[in-house]
Amino acid sequence: QVQLVESGGGLVQPGDSLKLSCEISGRALSSYAVGWFRQAPGKEREFVASVSRSAVTRYADSVKDRFTVSRSNLKNSGYLQMNSLKPEVTAVYFCAARAGGLVYTTVREFNSWGQGTQVTVSS
Repeated sequence: QVQLVESGGGLVQPGDSLKLSCEISGRALSSYAVGWFRQAPGKEREFVASVSRSAVTRYADSVKDRFTVSRSNLKNSGYLQMNSLKPEVTAVYFCAARAGGLVYTTVREFNSWGQGTQVTVSS
């Protein structure tokens, strides 16, 4: 089992950028896929982006061309660069990890989760 800690959230204005980080401990990240999900008040947790252990990426249609997911096995960390932020992306953002070589995009496929970091986009 791995432990995950997100950071980098905050309050920003529309059009701003944020970079979320997910520090992973307990295992070497090289064997794990990393995913990013978000949950807005009253809504279910939804997929945002993921990166496999071989650096293959997947994105939700709503964030393509604005968000970039990446990883650093050297730093045992995953990242989510978010640009051109809009108010509708306001949510708690969670990183997740699981062992395996595929690209994973659903909540049930991940078995390790961070506590989440709040992202609020408001003018």
